[in-house]
Amino acid sequence: MLLKTFGGSFALTAVGLAAALIYGGPAALAIAAILAVLEVSLSFDNAVVNATVLERMSPFWQKLFLTLGIAIAVIGMRMAFPLIVVGVTAKLSPTEAITLALEKGDPDVPGTYGYLMHQAHPAIAAFGGAFLLMLFLDFIFEEREIKWLSWLERPLARIGKLDQLSVVVTMVALAVVAYTFAPEGKTATVLIAGILGMVTYILVNGLGELFESDENSDEVQDLPGIHGGAERIEQAANRGGIGQVAAKVGKAAFFSFLYLELLDASFSFDGVIGAFAITSDPIIMAIGLGIGALFVRSLTVFLVRQGTLSEYVYLEHGAQWAIGALAVMLLCTIKVEIPEVVTGLIGVGLIAAAFVSSIVRNRRSSNTDGEDAESRELTRV
Repeated sequence: MLLKTFGGSFALTAVGLAAALIYGGPAALAIAAILAVLEVSLSFDNAVVNATVLERMSPFWQKLFLTLGIAIAVIGMRMAFPLIVVGVTAKLSPTEAITLALEKGDPDVPGTYGYLMHQAHPAIAAFGGAFLLMLFLDFIFEEREIKWLSWLERPLARIGKLDQLSVVVTMVALAVVAYTFAPEGKTATVLIAGILGMVTYILVNGLGELFESDENSDEVQDLPGIHGGAERIEQAANRGGIGQVAAKVGKAAFFSFLYLELLDASFSFDGVIGAFAITSDPIIMAIGLGIGALFVRSLTVFLVRQGTLSEYVYLEHGAQWAIGALAVMLLCTIKVEIPEVVTGLIGVGLIAAAFVSSIVRNRRSSNTDGEDAESRELTRV
């Protein structure tokens, strides 16, 4: 299983590191390796979140996530995205943006590639923060049978019965951030970027759920849309087996795939921006972050194929709380610099706590089942 899932990632890692060595020598090789390790360590929560969506997709779309999805993640997000941002910010043509990127100027010097990326950070953070905050709020405001932090999730689910509460909360948070955190002259930029992040989430999520309701069976329609992966699996198992959870196909799968790519991009914003603290060379950055993205993809598929989400039911909750934490931190970085290591550790810490809670829950459930079986045996005697 490990070799089958991670074999391609290891092979492409070897190719990528060899390319870095040829391109810039031992120094470039070392930087690419450092970026790859950082990307993997900081994106574990991303893998868990991705798995909650991917586990409802057919094997075809899972393979597409590992092939076309990788191209989008590496070429699109890690290479083209910074160039597009720099081109739009500095009003440069694609050729001029590439030329500027290859100059490898000091990111602290105005007019350089790295400097322009940092200048665009408020808009990027507002877009990603609003997108992720909407995702987290939609999850936490939804009534669900399985609760992790029940003392907090129960009252939040109650107030979540108010229609469009997640939109209201996100808009209020965005307004507060724009008028208190945004640099001088960028209030409107932050507001527009955040609103676009909200619109993107609502559009993609809404289209995905629309086509899902058209294509899935009535039994699956009653279950949560893009959330509640572990809960869906457990409910289906109680009805007669995991196989009864329908895998998304057609248009529903396409929009879930699109949603997954946007989700991955939102998680990658801080990593791409933070990579400029290590290097401003777009080639080395794309190689290092791309290698990390490969392993995050493979880890996502591994979690799905191992059935980890159904066995450790609080993992999705931990991942969603990690999304909420990342959303808040992204919005805060508009004014305050937060090291990527801090955001990564908080996410991993929340998922680790959810994992431990799942183990405790499973043990208690096993003990209860054992006691019930013993009681039935004594009753028969």
